[in-house]
Amino acid sequence: MKTENLGLFALLIMDARRHRELLGGRVDVSLPRLWLGMLSPRFAPVLLCRLAYASQRCRLSPLAKIFSLLNFMFFGIEIAVACRIGPGLFFPHTQGTVIGAYSIGKNAIIYQGVTVGARDLDFTYDEHHRPVLGDGVMLGAGAKVLGGIRLGDGVTVAANAVLLMSVPDHAVVGGIPAKILKTRNDAA
Repeated sequence: MKTENLGLFALLIMDARRHRELLGGRVDVSLPRLWLGMLSPRFAPVLLCRLAYASQRCRLSPLAKIFSLLNFMFFGIEIAVACRIGPGLFFPHTQGTVIGAYSIGKNAIIYQGVTVGARDLDFTYDEHHRPVLGDGVMLGAGAKVLGGIRLGDGVTVAANAVLLMSVPDHAVVGGIPAKILKTRNDAA
């Protein structure tokens, strides 16, 4: 099944399982335990993000904006309600994070202070102006990913890097402006 076709409930279950996995807990826990885990400060922003996106897709834009505003007020994270994000999203910390990507693949890890969005004022919200992130992308604290660029699967962006160019699969980038530091053979 394609991740774009997953419903809200399925996405939340996959997110919760990924959180348990990354935090060293048992993954095969009961459904009530998974739901209780959704109250953690690492998971609640993901829950609000999913609710905002689901509301936006159901053409309940005012409700989507309320969920987005709650995310900003309580967790210091601003996520565009139109941003498609695959399952397994993880925020170790959230403060100062701004996500205005066109789309983000599955199993992304995004640290605090990250900015992902357009290089200039952009209200069209298309992939020609906003980043598209692949699966398994990790964005280090303070990283900036700007413009209509593509990050391949398994890309790692170092802390405080300013990335303005597209990056192939399994690359590690860093610096200002960011350059490819190395590539990995993580094709598996």
